[in-house]
Amino acid sequence: MDFKRFAAATLTIVFAVVIHPGWARASETADVTAVVHRYLDNLGEKTLPTALALCDSPVSIIDEIPPHEWHGPTACADWFNALDAYNEQNGITDGDVTLGTPWDVDVNGDRAYFVAPMTYTYKQHGKAVKESASFTVALKRTQAGWRITAWAYAKQ
Repeated sequence: MDFKRFAAATLTIVFAVVIHPGWARASETADVTAVVHRYLDNLGEKTLPTALALCDSPVSIIDEIPPHEWHGPTACADWFNALDAYNEQNGITDGDVTLGTPWDVDVNGDRAYFVAPMTYTYKQHGKAVKESASFTVALKRTQAGWRITAWAYAKQ
């Protein structure tokens, strides 16, 4: 084996490990997961501005409530308004979501992909309902931090 090739290969591996240490990936994964939790935790009348600030522009959303898709610079707010109207029309109150342990958090440079199981509980006309779902989110790292560029809710 050529010593120069061996030395070059060894240095390449060392630089790759130094430039992309595991702790950096773990930190990015934690940051992405925290943004998703912060978004969901603030989807309420009083804290909605905090959730909306975590949405990038434009955003794309797919959900089970009509009209089932939203996109554009106001997609997050438009979806929330549609959810509010849907809940009112269908006697839905006391909604709450809980994310499970993520199935996948993949960070690639300034982009991230997040998938986790979700439990959505609410009352419909006073009767308790529990839905199991998956929640998938795409994010982009911006100067302000990680921002949501798309999400989808899929009832199981």
